[in-house]
Amino acid sequence: MVSLFALFGPPVITIFLFAVGAIPYALWVSRRKPSRLVRWAVIGSVAAIAAYGAGSVYGLAFTNPLDVCADETGDGVYMDAGRDYTLTSVDVKSFPPSISCQWSSGYSTEVVWFWSSLLLYAGLACAVVCSIRLLVNRSKDRNGRLPQGMV
Repeated sequence: MVSLFALFGPPVITIFLFAVGAIPYALWVSRRKPSRLVRWAVIGSVAAIAAYGAGSVYGLAFTNPLDVCADETGDGVYMDAGRDYTLTSVDVKSFPPSISCQWSSGYSTEVVWFWSSLLLYAGLACAVVCSIRLLVNRSKDRNGRLPQGMV
């Protein structure tokens, strides 16, 4: 049977990371007064880090992913709790964090929460787009036009 930590740990850890990160972020914004693009680049980076951290919580079990997928019986066979399927293989990926369990029935389950990858990619996209826009804005001259070589 899957532990309560495996079910509720990653969302709670993600919310906790955002809450803890909100305090220094608020202090930074109030003291430095960064532009909107800089703030969104930081928010995107923090979202990607928090999502990777939450997805990697399962990575603590990367050393023995069999325990994340199934319960070990007395004779060393890993079985699905509540079903009569045995675990045939486990596919572990580090980016994006993923643990895929394959069962003797041919069915496959993903153990890492789906939102982890979505938040990871959304945060990365936000950070990259904002950073590119910041670089373009920085390279503009005083008249608001791009220099000759940037067109």
